[in-house]
Amino acid sequence: MSKYLVVGAGSIGGAVATRLASEGHAVTVVSRSGTGPEHELVTRVSADASDPRRLGELGAGCDAIFNCVNPQYHRWPTDWPPIANALLASAETSQAVLVTLSNLYPYGAPAGPMSPESPMLATYEKALVRAKMWQDALDAHREGRIRACEVRASDFLGAGSQSMLGDRVIPRVLRGKTCRVIGNPDMLHSWTFTDDVAKTLVACAKTPSAWGRAWHAPTNPPRTQREAINDVADVAGCQHVKVTSIPAPAIRLLGIFDPMIRELPKTMYQFSKPFVIDDQATRDEFALEPTPWRDVLEATIQRYR
Repeated sequence: MSKYLVVGAGSIGGAVATRLASEGHAVTVVSRSGTGPEHELVTRVSADASDPRRLGELGAGCDAIFNCVNPQYHRWPTDWPPIANALLASAETSQAVLVTLSNLYPYGAPAGPMSPESPMLATYEKALVRAKMWQDALDAHREGRIRACEVRASDFLGAGSQSMLGDRVIPRVLRGKTCRVIGNPDMLHSWTFTDDVAKTLVACAKTPSAWGRAWHAPTNPPRTQREAINDVADVAGCQHVKVTSIPAPAIRLLGIFDPMIRELPKTMYQFSKPFVIDDQATRDEFALEPTPWRDVLEATIQRYR
């Protein structure tokens, strides 16, 4: 039996903990609320992820530490740095492998499919925060202070995930209502299943050749927002619904009152031009394939029913 620490009890952290526990490993899940999956091998702990002393205690004797934290979107610049530093300190003290869940923001507006070797060209604050987290971890890895790797994913699909195809879309499809989406509904976009992210994180933790590198979670071929919405309707046995784009002025107006929406113009490129992930290196290294698209949609729809 190995011992693991999962920091963050959201859809990904919970899936990682469940996967590890089902393999017979002892797992401690840390969140501010003390929540997490119910399993005899899972211990749920309430703690502050920015507290290096507490994370050091919890990381002692662990084989790997999973960073699956998800601060509030508009608080990334203030909340991420102390959390990232505490996780680095815990990994260095415990000598556990640090496996971080990340995203595609640091690449900026892509000129083609994004691979882990794509340059990090984004200049807006949230992307720079994520880029610095990886650079700090990579520097510590190269200096021999820790062992670290990072798994990046595109927009999530799956039970309990926050997604552009989540709460704002799927319930409306099930009710036959018009769906209003961000950006161009006919631009190709990659959607990553939460279970596929979890299995990649676990694989990276156990594979020494994965350390010191970033990886992309295996992801199905891209689908436009319109295609994905129609696919949801087909799998759910519903009629196709009308799909329209939210005008940019409306987004700016809503942003006056909602700090999360206020950030959307900076990332609008993700839905105004093709935003496609290249996961070939992960498939080759770990022999991992994405869950079939229909199965992804069935699992996600089930959550809303």
